Amino acid sequence: MSGIGRIHSIETFGTVDGPGIRFIVFTQGCPLRCLYCHNPDCRNSHDGKEVTVDYLIAQITKCKSYLRKGGVTVSGGEPLMQPDFVREIFIRCHQMGLHTALDTSGFCLLEVAKPVLEMTDLVLLDIKSYIPDLYYKVTNVSIEPTLAMAKYLSEIGKPTWIRFVLVPHLTDDIENVEKLADFIANLKNVEKLEVLPFHKMGEYKWEQLKLDYELKDTHPASPELVQQTVDIFRSRGVNAMGASGI
Repeated sequence: MSGIGRIHSIETFGTVDGPGIRFIVFTQGCPLRCLYCHNPDCRNSHDGKEVTVDYLIAQITKCKSYLRKGGVTVSGGEPLMQPDFVREIFIRCHQMGLHTALDTSGFCLLEVAKPVLEMTDLVLLDIKSYIPDLYYKVTNVSIEPTLAMAKYLSEIGKPTWIRFVLVPHLTDDIENVEKLADFIANLKNVEKLEVLPFHKMGEYKWEQLKLDYELKDTHPASPELVQQTVDIFRSRGVNAMGASGI
């Protein structure tokens, strides 16, 4: 086990990354290069701050009184780039009686992820698109590991929330949404799906990092487009809903 990891930041009163009020750990490092990433400063695995699990547990303990109906979420970045670190955080959280949630893109070898998933109560699985070429355009990686993880989570009955970011003229392609809806409809463990409307609140970080933000001329998804997309998922029997933008 690894008692040391690299994090970007923590949030002590999160309300959107799992049920209830959450203590959120944002890990450092991500293999994806999403066009709409709102935390591009999380990408480089050598940046961020090195911390111990003991340090994080001490911070979580201070907040425990209002986490009773919530818990701890590890997000990123991509948490599964530091699997031993995340697993140990979750083990310690369970010892405290706290619910654990993993926010992941699923881009990870299953054998690496399984020990972490054993200690995870809820998976927040971000599926960026479904058509392989479009997924690659959005993320610069293959969709196959994410689909493999989604199927595995269904096989083991792990409670899962799916997140889909709706970007006009990119991920809103009808065929893309319909195929993703068909795929999710066949999973047995998905409690809900959130359609997250694209926003540009992270654009300033791209400018600060001197990165080319390709979506600078893309407008946020309208409420009408979000509802149309939600309706496609619901037509397949998926418990879908719109959510605050990402």
